[in-house]
Amino acid sequence: MHVASVEDIRGHFPALERIHAGHPVAYFDGPGGTQVPRDVVAAMEGYLTRHNANAGWAYPTSVETEEALEAARATFAAFLGCRPTEVAFGANMTTLAYHVSRALGRQLDRGDEIVVTELDHLANVAPWEALAVERGVTLRTVPLVPDTGTLDWETFEAAITPATRLVAVGAASNALGTINEVPRAAAIARSEGALLFVDAVHLAPHELIDVTEMECDFLACSAYKFYGPHVGVLFARERLLSELDVPRLRCASDTAPERLETGTLNFEGIVGAASAVDFLASLATGPTERERLRTVFAALQERGTAFIRRLWDGLGAIHGVRCYGPPPELPRTPTVAFTLEDLPSVEVASQLAELRAAFVSHGDFYASAVVERYGKADGGLVRAGCACYTTDDEVERLLAGVEELAKA
Repeated sequence: MHVASVEDIRGHFPALERIHAGHPVAYFDGPGGTQVPRDVVAAMEGYLTRHNANAGWAYPTSVETEEALEAARATFAAFLGCRPTEVAFGANMTTLAYHVSRALGRQLDRGDEIVVTELDHLANVAPWEALAVERGVTLRTVPLVPDTGTLDWETFEAAITPATRLVAVGAASNALGTINEVPRAAAIARSEGALLFVDAVHLAPHELIDVTEMECDFLACSAYKFYGPHVGVLFARERLLSELDVPRLRCASDTAPERLETGTLNFEGIVGAASAVDFLASLATGPTERERLRTVFAALQERGTAFIRRLWDGLGAIHGVRCYGPPPELPRTPTVAFTLEDLPSVEVASQLAELRAAFVSHGDFYASAVVERYGKADGGLVRAGCACYTTDDEVERLLAGVEELAKA
């Protein structure tokens, strides 16, 4: 099946026309938020200028808003491999995780246990930490293995007990790029009757998600990580959506999945988020949106594997540079974290922007346990992530910039 070339893909992104310090900007900040194609902006503008209304009434624009919302659920059902009735929307992954945690917390008592991991973004740790304070539940934390940037699976298995009620795990580490074995985590959790909540924010731009294969109970992601606006998306098994004692207004819908959505939704953002999925699917040919997405993600994964090998080897060859996380031969996303000797991460990021117009992230990326484990809580890590619009030349420009800093 045909997949669009990187040159064709880049033509959809106006942000790539930006010039900084005499160079076209090379955006390596995708793990913190990707650029947006014209089609997504047009979809949001089209909704706001022609269909804008609140839902639930009989006049045309209100009906059109409801139709747009249901169409978005169908689009994300194709994106996640689930039913439209299992898709709920919210402000972002963090807000959705807190909302689910409050609902689950109403069923928990002192002595119940929740398991989290050191590899996770705080959005998949803090909501469960709050239950330790509010409900007296016990929180267990699975450590990472520093040498490989992977989870300690022996400790993971030992942490799951008959008292475990929920396991929260990231599908991929936003700091290191590590891809976790979610089906393995699901099997361990299910062996003791525990639920599984998956943070798929970092995986969603790089690998086509299948919640059936993952065997998870909840999965959350954020559209701004895969070329959309700031909207959170939640998959939850329909039975759980119907049964959860979610905080909500008395007059709000009690039907799944609407019962998990609080207040008036960001309709234009939801339309834009669905358009981002449609954009990705449009990059390939195929009989269904799911098939087109599968083809696109397979191609992006192949390109990403080549990028991470070049970045890992190239950075590793520069004196004073240390890379963190799993090597290229292990499952990972095209995201690499590194440090440059004697330079704090903010300085590296600032100078790369000025020297080569290479925009990278710095700090702890809300994955503070990871940075602390590597002893970099003060200076932080530098993070470079590749997206669908990344080119070989941009990767080489980033490596040249790091080498220039190392020699200074």
